[in-house]
Amino acid sequence: MMKGVIIKQSNTSNDLELTDLAVPEAKQDELLIKVSHAAVNRTDILARKGQSSYATNPVLGIEVAGTVVETNGNQFVSEGDRVMGLVNGGGYAEYAVMPANRAMIIPEVLPFSEAAAIPEVFLTAYQTLYWIGKLQERETVLIHAGASGVGTAAIQLAKQLSDAYVIVTAGSDRKLQFCQDLGADVLINYKKQSFDEAVLDATDGRGADVILDFIGADYWNMNLASIKREGRWVLIGVLGGNELEKVDLMSLMSKYIQLTGTLLTPRSDAYKAELSHDFANNVLPYMNNGSIRPIIDSVFPIDKVNEAHLHMKDNKNIGKILLYISTDGN
Repeated sequence: MMKGVIIKQSNTSNDLELTDLAVPEAKQDELLIKVSHAAVNRTDILARKGQSSYATNPVLGIEVAGTVVETNGNQFVSEGDRVMGLVNGGGYAEYAVMPANRAMIIPEVLPFSEAAAIPEVFLTAYQTLYWIGKLQERETVLIHAGASGVGTAAIQLAKQLSDAYVIVTAGSDRKLQFCQDLGADVLINYKKQSFDEAVLDATDGRGADVILDFIGADYWNMNLASIKREGRWVLIGVLGGNELEKVDLMSLMSKYIQLTGTLLTPRSDAYKAELSHDFANNVLPYMNNGSIRPIIDSVFPIDKVNEAHLHMKDNKNIGKILLYISTDGN
């Protein structure tokens, strides 16, 4: 048996409950991981509300860092290896099953607590900037929610991999200062100024080559004003709503804009495996030398998982919120 977190539903609430569960069985092409740390993500919040799910797994959690305890003969890793990666649910538990072809060996310089802050946000940022956004050397990128997990990852990737001109938005001077410390060039407090005007001022009226948009409907018109001709606009969240009453399609066409929507969690196992390998090859060397680092806001023990979710809902975090699960490891 093991401890794991499930949703305890009732007529009045859907609190999370730490309870005794059977250890999951790893099948062929899967690894059994003894979890040290897991991370909290907004998709976990949606799953808790019944608005998202990870297949049929009743245990929350999509990313973990821990130790391989069963390989099932897989050649990618060995028992005892320290790995991190995405799982198909089940991360909030002492043991989790991970597809073997998306396990990433943790750099020696990183403890489990930092490794658990990497997979979801860095893979999302890497996918968005490079697989979809096609960010090129010294281009301009506008990153909304710059102090979020994905935002802090995207700032570092854009600066280190592309020497990009990075413009960020955030809702407090404290968050903006943190973004600047990570390398952001232009800081915009969206509560104090219209970000589209600030972007155009910072780019001599040209606009951004790439936009990472977490907000959706509320930012539609300002993003449209902020993007450069032939720019790439990648929609990865709808925190500001997912419906627009009127959309002038000609406004997109006249600027030759490429607008792409994407999600990571529902992607196929094959897609996630290919993305993980590409990321590991191109980014983990930067983590080994310390030029790119995971950003951790806070760590909660697993029995405080409800408090961890509340902390994310309050939207005060800078970087990742983690859950400490195992007493083993670091």
